[in-house]
Amino acid sequence: MYDYDLLVVGSANADLVIGVERRPGAGETVLGSDLAVHPGGKGANQAVAAARLGARTALLARVGDDGHGRLLLDSQRAAGVDTVGVLVGGAPTGVALITVDPSGDNSIVVSPGANGRLTPADVRAAGSLFHASRVVSAQLEIPLETVVEVVRSLVPGSRFVLNPSPPRPLPAEVLAACDPLIVNEHEAKVILGDDAGTGDGPEEWARLLLAKGPRSVVVTLGGEGALVASADGVARVPSVTVRAVDTTGAGDAFTAALAWRLGAGEPLAGAAAYAARVGAATVTKEGAQVSFPTAAEVTALDCAGPGDALRTSGRRADSVSGTDAEGEGRAR
Repeated sequence: MYDYDLLVVGSANADLVIGVERRPGAGETVLGSDLAVHPGGKGANQAVAAARLGARTALLARVGDDGHGRLLLDSQRAAGVDTVGVLVGGAPTGVALITVDPSGDNSIVVSPGANGRLTPADVRAAGSLFHASRVVSAQLEIPLETVVEVVRSLVPGSRFVLNPSPPRPLPAEVLAACDPLIVNEHEAKVILGDDAGTGDGPEEWARLLLAKGPRSVVVTLGGEGALVASADGVARVPSVTVRAVDTTGAGDAFTAALAWRLGAGEPLAGAAAYAARVGAATVTKEGAQVSFPTAAEVTALDCAGPGDALRTSGRRADSVSGTDAEGEGRAR
């Protein structure tokens, strides 16, 4: 019997968000809205997203002994996340500087801070959390050697989900543990390296990625939905039409929902379809963690027509997979 449906190992940042009419070019200054500070970071986002859906969730992360760290801990606890694995001190809390334009797309610069001090030793010391968790999820806003130690700490019968963001080449040991590896187009090309040139579209990227060792792969395709691939074959997951306001956090909500549903025994395609609906619900609200839906809100989205989603600001009704924004404006 597992105590947790999901253990998230990853980053916890304070998101400093400014709305802009357009993102500045090199050497340019633009005026923006009042600064808003929100709890964020890919790891913390995934933990809150899963907990809001009803998953029993724990977070292994590091924050600073400062106001931003307290903000993050309060947010996790309010969502129902077990913070026994959150370490405090060693460096200031990580910070993400985010600009959001009127279309809802975002650009992000991250100062890792305490996230860079989450070490392999910290992972080894948290062995009881791994033994208590059905699924373990990670990202790459923490040191790669720490992610490698996460893989080495997995217990038989558990499942490992990785979103390699920000992307970098991955060791074979990590790739072999992924079930699934979740990537967008940019991340797929970074991981494939020279092999990316031989791939003609997402189906071929997925096959090439599978050949590198993951047990399964999910390629997110923005407005075109997602694609899932495993030894059973390749399948497309359709997008969901909503009125998108802010894509911040959509990719993390997608990953969290997918990991949770896989742990509950749902097939990969079905879990991805549910995750797409969760991500779509996320982009209908501003912010990251505050926009993550409950299971009831996802059900309500399933029952609504394309024109029923409320639009508070931002862009026209779009077909959104709830995965991420492509290119540099990647949803966190």
